[in-house]
Amino acid sequence: MKFLVCISNVPDTTTKIAFTPDNKEFNKAGVQFVINPWDEYALTRAIELKEAQGSGTVTVLNVGEADTEPNIRKALAIGADDAIRVNAFPKDAFFVAQQIASIAKDGGYDVILMGKESIDYNGFQVHGMVGELLGIPTVAPAMKLDMSGNTATLEREIEGGKEIVEVNAPFVASCQQPMCEPRIPNMRGIMTARTKPLKVVEPVGDAPRTEVAEYALPPKKQGVKLIPAESAGDLIKLLRNEAKVI
Repeated sequence: MKFLVCISNVPDTTTKIAFTPDNKEFNKAGVQFVINPWDEYALTRAIELKEAQGSGTVTVLNVGEADTEPNIRKALAIGADDAIRVNAFPKDAFFVAQQIASIAKDGGYDVILMGKESIDYNGFQVHGMVGELLGIPTVAPAMKLDMSGNTATLEREIEGGKEIVEVNAPFVASCQQPMCEPRIPNMRGIMTARTKPLKVVEPVGDAPRTEVAEYALPPKKQGVKLIPAESAGDLIKLLRNEAKVI
């Protein structure tokens, strides 16, 4: 079975967010980038399923420029067999989905996995677009994934509970905890990752359909006001006139 795992290159969760002077781009200066944490669940589970089956391949795919390659190599160190990088900045969700769908179609992959969303944009869009472009089922967000032959059993989160879904390959699934315990690369994996194939291809399809008009930071938190217990009336006035929550 051929697994295609899509990974994003995102700022570390501890990053202090800043934008360029025109507020149209994220300022990358001094920022540490990591593999999108949700994608790590997809990657680890694909490796686990391949190991359980005793055969198959796990390919990681990233849509990004050359500066994403250290994290692609990290994915190879974790246990992926090979990697593909689409040489383009991921400008919007549909553009990224087009690249993934093209690679998946040409490569004949059975299972396409990715995180439920990237932690930078939290769009929750790409998996559905990929499934639609390929004309195959999409299950999102999956908390559990097991394979028996060509049939997958997935547990997904729904409003107020969970749902068990069976689907035949090929299919797309987006992943979240508690699907597995994400792996970290060991020394042997780090050494072998250096020689694993990393293919770079040029983008296909349409130009991005959206563009950023402006980024803005959320307003700074205001100072805390302490109201004596005997002044409940003052508290109500503040909640109504300043906080505007009542």
